[in-house]
Parts: sequence; C-alpha cells; structure tokens
Amino acid sequence: MNTTYAEDVMTVLNSRSSIRHYDKDVKISKEELSELLTFATKAPSAWNLQHWHFTVFHSDEAKQKLLPIAYNQSQIVESSAVVAILGDLEANENTDQVYDPLVLAGHLKSEIKENLAGQISRAYTDQGFARDAAFTNASLAAMQLMIIAKAKGYDTCAIGGFNKDQFMQEFSISERYVPIMLISIGKAVKPAHQSNRLDLDHVSTWL
Repeated sequence: MNTTYAEDVMTVLNSRSSIRHYDKDVKISKEELSELLTFATKAPSAWNLQHWHFTVFHSDEAKQKLLPIAYNQSQIVESSAVVAILGDLEANENTDQVYDPLVLAGHLKSEIKENLAGQISRAYTDQGFARDAAFTNASLAAMQLMIIAKAKGYDTCAIGGFNKDQFMQEFSISERYVPIMLISIGKAVKPAHQSNRLDLDHVSTWL
C-alpha cells in the first residue's frame, strides 16, 4: 500500500467530527453532491442488494420544509445540503437488477444467481431480518458518505433527532423505506464540541 495514501485515509478518519454550525453562504453544487453520493453507493451490503435510498434536501426551500420536522435544529438550514438516509425494507426486489447484468456479462453462472436469489427470498420472509438489514446496510452507506465528504473538504453531522412519522408523511416516502438518519453537509464555522472516545479495552474483547 502507498504510505502517503494510507496516511491520507487516517488523516480523514482522525479529522472527521460532528459539525453543528455551518457557513450558510457556502453552496454545494448538484454535481459535487452527486459525486459524494456515488461514492456512498460503493459501500458494502449484504448480497450486494444496496439497501439505501437518499432523499436530498438541496434547495433552501426544501431545507426550510425539513426544519420543523428536525425540531428546528439550525444546522438543517445553515448547512449546504441535508441528505436523509433511508433503508430499503424490500431490498430483495433488487435481486434481478443486481445479478442479471453479471449473468449476461458472463461473470456469474445463472445457477449461482438462482441459488443466491433463493437465499435472499427465504431471508426476506422474516420482517425482522428485513428491518435489521435495512438499518445495518444503509448505515454503512451513511458512514461512507461522511468519510468521502470529509475527504473532499466538507463537514458533516449525523442527525437522529427528527420526527420519523412526520418525515414520511410530509415528503410522501414509500412504506418500502424506513428513515434512519439525516446527514448535514457543509463547511464548518465553528469547531466540533470536544469529544472523548472510550479506551479500546472498554469496547473490545479479545479471544
């Protein structure tokens, strides 16, 4: 591995923090935001079903509409954009779209695809599994979005404090999806609050 590249990755991870105060004059273009989201879709997911959907609040009008649903947190309107991370409760419906191109290109045998499709279909008879998978896999994309945003010079904050039911109703979100978090994106005007991390010994068990 290239040492400089590895150091750059570690710098990004060490410098990322939750920013709640943004320069509201900084705009992020649709092209830049699309690039960040494209990188987010490179996140891993179970069976590669890609259990995420992004609702993007880019305009000032959209962010103002979101503001009361997010309990009037100022970062909603001060940030350059807010991305709602949704988890797909019916990611099994993506099976053919994910695997058929691989079969057609000769990268995957059709019988293997059918075996995988059977595994997926059986797993998704359990609604609890579907919900857990939606949260787990969409959260991987959320973290990837925050990392690539920091690498591109933007700051972020993951927001769990918003009215989920009101969000679903106000923005006509399909019941196929479950809202997981909001992520504000922009340029910080204040540093993050000082935070602490638990010692590794406290959060790990070695066997």
